[in-house]
Amino acid sequence: MTTDKKGRKNLRLERILGDRKKEDEGEGRPGRHPQRRAQNDVGYSSGPKGVSTLKRRKKRKKEKKTQPIVDTHYPPAARLLPVTARRRRRTSMSKLQLPADDSVLLLITHSNLSTFAADIRISQQTTVEALKDKLWRKTGTAVASMRLDLRDDTGAKIADLDDDAAPIAAYRPYNGYRIHVVDLDPSSLTSGGWLEDTSLVDKYKMSDEAYDKLDTSFRKFKEKMAVSKNPTSDDKETEKHMEELCSRIKVGDRCEVEPGAKRGTVKFIGQAEALGRGFWVGVQYDEPLGKHDGMVKGIRFFECPQGHGAIVRPEKVKVGDFPERDPFEDEEI
Repeated sequence: MTTDKKGRKNLRLERILGDRKKEDEGEGRPGRHPQRRAQNDVGYSSGPKGVSTLKRRKKRKKEKKTQPIVDTHYPPAARLLPVTARRRRRTSMSKLQLPADDSVLLLITHSNLSTFAADIRISQQTTVEALKDKLWRKTGTAVASMRLDLRDDTGAKIADLDDDAAPIAAYRPYNGYRIHVVDLDPSSLTSGGWLEDTSLVDKYKMSDEAYDKLDTSFRKFKEKMAVSKNPTSDDKETEKHMEELCSRIKVGDRCEVEPGAKRGTVKFIGQAEALGRGFWVGVQYDEPLGKHDGMVKGIRFFECPQGHGAIVRPEKVKVGDFPERDPFEDEEI
């Protein structure tokens, strides 16, 4: 099989050489370049010194990459970059290019609404009809009953926007110009001034008798809040009960405080407005189960070690024979 391959290759070379000989003698198929045909047949050309066509192509490609850039689209600092870098730079520059912003900022006023003023940013390619549709949503004037005037920043009239199909750019507006909406409908919602002057609007009035019959009203709410600020009879009874409990407690008594059955010594009895209405009892615990050293909200009620003090209501204090607990009394022997 190897011999057959060599034979076919030799026959092919003989045929190519015969074609070249005929071409040199002026014969051969017309319209076919002899050098290009030889390149397509065996990959070699009759170039100078017998150099391979593929090698020449690689050499030209390499020279092309290292050629300096003379394209005026690039800044002078980028004209010495290789071709591949130039293409990459051109691609990145095209991605960074943003479309030009042709929008303008216009002030909107209305013929029937003296206090109405709004800003709108719109593209200059927007038609007058599309602009009217936007203004209808802002002003309430129907598109069919709307006429638009373009005015400059001083209030002077520039043009009438009477062509609905024309773009805004046809009237050459600038930032700060004003679009004045003229409402041509005499029965429009904006006519009459009642949208701005509330005195022209009929108001519903309720008599005091009907207002007092309501289950919930602001007047009843105010009365309820006023009552909650003043102590009621129940609050007075509660304070009287706490005073009776405090009369049975003396400073220096041993006590037990619930919850937790924490034992200690009574250090303070009395009222404390900073803590709330009523009576309070200050206790120094035997163990560090408290929250302070007798000072609460900047006021010194009694003195004790830090973490042993507490101030509670008198109903949580029980006085009696409550000696200090032995920490080892519950251990087994």
